[in-house]
Amino acid sequence: MIEDKFVTLAYGNGGRFMRALIEEIFVRHLSNPQLDLDADAAHLSMPPGDVLITTDGFTVHPLEFPGGDIGSLAIHGTVNDLAVAGATPIYLTLNVFIEEGMEFSQLDRLIASMARAAKTCGVRVAAGDTKVLRRGEGGGLYVATTGVGIRQPGLRLGLHQIRPGDVVMVSGPVGDHGTAVLLAREDFDLKGNLASDAASVLPLARALWDLPGLRFMRDPTRGGLATVMHDIVRASKMTVHLKETAIPIHPQVRAVCDMLGYDPLYLACEGRVVGVISPEDAQRALDRWHALPGGESAAFIGALDGPGTEIVLHTEIGGERLLEELEDDPLPRIC
Repeated sequence: MIEDKFVTLAYGNGGRFMRALIEEIFVRHLSNPQLDLDADAAHLSMPPGDVLITTDGFTVHPLEFPGGDIGSLAIHGTVNDLAVAGATPIYLTLNVFIEEGMEFSQLDRLIASMARAAKTCGVRVAAGDTKVLRRGEGGGLYVATTGVGIRQPGLRLGLHQIRPGDVVMVSGPVGDHGTAVLLAREDFDLKGNLASDAASVLPLARALWDLPGLRFMRDPTRGGLATVMHDIVRASKMTVHLKETAIPIHPQVRAVCDMLGYDPLYLACEGRVVGVISPEDAQRALDRWHALPGGESAAFIGALDGPGTEIVLHTEIGGERLLEELEDDPLPRIC
């Protein structure tokens, strides 16, 4: 039984303290009847289809922020990478790096949040590991995940599928996560109810999987919407034209960015989807997103023509601005 208030190095030494940590926090919240704690590898039973795998790491600061925390963020981030690739998430692996001195009460909250997110997404933790880092060597908690999912045969999404004339759409307002974490991290004496958009995008992605004109999807995390656009330009060799007035941005996000000198188009989202779709299927896709929670503010924001290597933002006052590729990281440890 854990009686300490803080994590010590003893909880990573492989002995009874480590077993107590695993059983009383991780197994209690993430229990899986198929999981053999004494095995070095897990056997996975997979349904038919193409197996997709993804991996990710999470280092957000602060660990808990309005709208989420590193626990739910790790689950949603992994699930979302599979979902936008056209796969239903089935299993996750979990690696947790805990800094010496972390309070057990906070660790318990974060793993409980992780468990709730996994249950909501219908995904199971099939394997995991814990390590304890010396004080000062970690940011409280680092999380690394691997996700495994199944994609139906015949569904092919990717940058190479994009065609001239295709429509660019986004499922909701951009920049919420980056701005919410920024405000939680720094004392700017700013008040408001802005929360991170961190959530599973599986329902939004799944709603479009059967549309023959769906070319590509991505969740715009680090580097935000602008970075996804650059990925599209590099792969397609086509110019992207975006309409500034069509891009949904919450007024609070715009106000904070104007005051602090950030561009919301480069800030991370954790519950949005950027999609590229043929003109023939674009309206059906938008209607489906509008009918789902999290997609009420979905919008067409631009289109592709070719050839070219630029992202042209058509501004509110009738001008044009080129969106350059991100160089400096304005908000480190954001996801």
